[in-house]
Amino acid sequence: MNKEQILSAAAAGTLIIGGDLTANRMGYGAMRITGQGVWGPPADKAASLATLRLAIELGVNLIDTADSYGPGISEELIAEALYPYPAGLVIATKGGWERPGPGQWTHNASPKHLTEALEGSLKRLRLDRIDVYQLHAPDNAVSFEASIEALAELREEGKIRHVALSNVTREHVERARRIVPIVSVQNRYSFADPESDFIVDYCEQNDIAFLPWAPLGQAKEAHDAIKKLANDLNATPLQVALAWLLKRSKVILPIPGTSSAKHLEENIAAAGLELPQAAYDRLAAVSHPPASLRG
Repeated sequence: MNKEQILSAAAAGTLIIGGDLTANRMGYGAMRITGQGVWGPPADKAASLATLRLAIELGVNLIDTADSYGPGISEELIAEALYPYPAGLVIATKGGWERPGPGQWTHNASPKHLTEALEGSLKRLRLDRIDVYQLHAPDNAVSFEASIEALAELREEGKIRHVALSNVTREHVERARRIVPIVSVQNRYSFADPESDFIVDYCEQNDIAFLPWAPLGQAKEAHDAIKKLANDLNATPLQVALAWLLKRSKVILPIPGTSSAKHLEENIAAAGLELPQAAYDRLAAVSHPPASLRG
C-alpha cells in the first residue's frame, strides 16, 4: 500500500443508511474494547478510549456496539471517549442477548427485555434516541414478530430512529420488513465464508446496508491465498479481506474492531486499497466451512 495515501474512512466512499444517515464505508466495531471474553472493563482503559477517539479522527462516523459487550462496558466507554458526540456520528447498538459470564451468551429477545435493553443503552450512551438499533439475534423461545413489533413500537415512541437486524436469514429480513422498515443487516460474512452471499444481494436490491463481521472468516492470517495476495499488494491479509468486502457490494460497510491504535490505522487504510479484479476473483473462489462465532 502507498504509505503516503491519506488515512481516512471516507476513502471508500459513503453509504446512505435509512435514507437520512450518511456513513463513510469503513466503520468501527466496538466489541474488542472490553475485557477478555467480551466481559468487564478493558485491561488498558486509556488505550480503548484513545482508540475510539482516533477512529473519529480517521473519519469513522459509524460505530457498532451492543449492550452485551461488557455487558454495558462498550457503550459506557464510547460515551466517555466521545460525548458530546461529533455531528454526523452514527452509533448503532444492539439488544437481544444477555451475558451470564465471560464468553457466554444467552438469547433474550422478549419485548420486555428489548425495552429494558434499549433504555439501558440510551442511558449509557447518553442519548435520547438510538440512530440504528439492531435485534442482536432472533430468539427461538420468542416469536420473531413479537420482537420486531416491540422495536417498531419503540421507534414510534421516538427512542429508535431506525430498526435493524443481526445474525438473521433472508426470511427473517422479509418477515421483519412487513412490520417495520429495516435499514441494515449485520451477519458474519467474508470471502472465505460466503453463507450470506444471497442476503448481500437482497440487501443491495433493497437499499439495505450490510455490515459484515468476521472479515477473515476461518481463514485468519495463515490462509495461503490471502497471504500471497497481501504480499503482492504490500498489504496485510485483513486489509485485503476488507478491500474484498468493499468491492463485493456498494451496500457493504465493514466494521472491523480492535483496541489497538496501530491496527485501527491499518484497518482504516484498507478503505483506500483498490483490489485488482483478478485478486478479487481469486478470493471469491475460496470457500471454507462456516465459522461458529459471535459478533
